[in-house]
Amino acid sequence: MIVKITDFDENVEIPFIDYDVAGLTAMQMKFLEENLDEETSIDGDILRIRLYFKDIFPFQSEVAKIRLDDFIAREEIEMNVFLSGFLEDM
Repeated sequence: MIVKITDFDENVEIPFIDYDVAGLTAMQMKFLEENLDEETSIDGDILRIRLYFKDIFPFQSEVAKIRLDDFIAREEIEMNVFLSGFLEDM
């Protein structure tokens, strides 16, 4: 599974991060789309997830602004681990 952050915006009413997830089977994508609480869609062989943040946005700190690539990589890894654990229930 490959998780990639494709977009994010903290300067909107409800900040969000968009993820593209590749390397899943059709059955895994359908399972995630049907069972995740987040906004999801399937585009070919890519599962798209939009995660909204009402409290703390992961990239809002001053350190995150300086080392944004590191924070993005960490978020991608965390989403990968979360989805992998979620798929264990499949």
